[in-house]
Amino acid sequence: MSQTKQKTIFNVNYLVKVAILGAVARVVMLLEFPLPFFPSFLQLDFSDLVPLMGSFAMGPLAGVLIQLVKCLLHLVTGGIGATGGVGDLANFIVGAAFVGAAGLYYKYHKTKSGAVISLLLGSLTMIVAGGIVNYFITIPLYGLAMDWSEEMILGMSSDVIPAIKDRFTLILYAFCPFNLLKSVILVIITLPVYKPLVTALRSIHKT
Repeated sequence: MSQTKQKTIFNVNYLVKVAILGAVARVVMLLEFPLPFFPSFLQLDFSDLVPLMGSFAMGPLAGVLIQLVKCLLHLVTGGIGATGGVGDLANFIVGAAFVGAAGLYYKYHKTKSGAVISLLLGSLTMIVAGGIVNYFITIPLYGLAMDWSEEMILGMSSDVIPAIKDRFTLILYAFCPFNLLKSVILVIITLPVYKPLVTALRSIHKT
């Protein structure tokens, strides 16, 4: 078999696996739920685990692409009606920051300590990216896509967290703690299971 043909088959297999894992992540996303101590528009789910495993097994680009497939599938199966696509945009950027940073570090440090550091790095990146994206992009876009004024969003949020007074405190007391909590849970779930899952994904990736 020629090198060009082998490369073509590899690329097709790579894309198929990315698509399958993206679909699996979308299914996991169906289990999202609100938390009583955060505004109702912040929904917790663990679908980032799938692109994270893909990132560890196939590289950071694969993790980002899996995240993209997941968000696109959510968008076309009801996401537009829920948030006008704004939530999916934020989900993709923040999730991609998490799996991309974690996967990039793990690519060069494939040890137990490397996994821990990669997850901590990914968590920090997710929290920072979430704060920036929501402050400058998500909150303003909600007003355009959903006709939600910033005052309405702040009102919904301050009903749950009275310390929220403006956009900055919304990020500080809602989005950042939410992403911190989510990242802690993801780290706790990932550390005991990542090795066998990544090994299995790598064996499939090589076929």
